Amino acid sequence: MNPDKKQGRILVVDDEPSIVTAIEFLLMRIGCIVDKAYNGLQALELAVEHQPDVVILDVMMPGMDGFETSTQIRNIAALENTRIIFLTAKGADRDKQTGYAKGAEYYMVKPFDNDELVTVVKEILTYG
Repeated sequence: MNPDKKQGRILVVDDEPSIVTAIEFLLMRIGCIVDKAYNGLQALELAVEHQPDVVILDVMMPGMDGFETSTQIRNIAALENTRIIFLTAKGADRDKQTGYAKGAEYYMVKPFDNDELVTVVKEILTYG
């Protein structure tokens, strides 16, 4: 794919480097540009700088958790079209409700299915 907006820019945020690397590999295989952050503050900086189409966000991270990071992203006008996918081990109904309340379009629980994640990202990039 040629490097234009259609291929998709994704910000992957997780404090576990192995998870970030695995997701990066999956998304690069479908032609996405992938930025990586390992905490909420770094995620906000990169989101403002690169204005990704999608942020894949863990909930449990040191410092600013994913829920707060999502809230902050939703308060930045330049990121109003950015879609958020929570990808986390927190799978209780109340966690999912919180995730959607904090601005997520999707909430996926770890361990996740690679094909499902790729399908969700493709769907967002195609249909918004």
